[in-house]
Amino acid sequence: QAQLVESGGGLVQPGGSLRLSCAASGFAITKKYYTIGWFRQAPGKERDAVSCIVTSDDSAYYADSVNGRFTIGTDNDKNTVYLQMNSLKPEDPAVYYCATDPVIRYCSVTDVLPYEYWGQGTQVTVSS
Repeated sequence: QAQLVESGGGLVQPGGSLRLSCAASGFAITKKYYTIGWFRQAPGKERDAVSCIVTSDDSAYYADSVNGRFTIGTDNDKNTVYLQMNSLKPEDPAVYYCATDPVIRYCSVTDVLPYEYWGQGTQVTVSS
């Protein structure tokens, strides 16, 4: 069973940056699973897809709301998948989650796919 742990959340001013990491425990995350996604959920709202990466070729996908500001990538040395978030806006605050699945082979940034393994989330707050 995959164990994922997110880190890197915090408080940042509008326009600032944060780098979230999704660490895998006990396995090479980019070698074992086909896709890894980042999601976010703000209070009172549904969970939304933010970004997704296909581990075989590093193809990356972004929701329209973050395209051009966020970058997803893999760090094999650290066995993590990161989400670099720049130009953060007041509408970005949420709990951010990473997720993966042993079967799902494609990415979607319009739907939250039924990933089996989820991290516990990390809080991102944007405030001046």
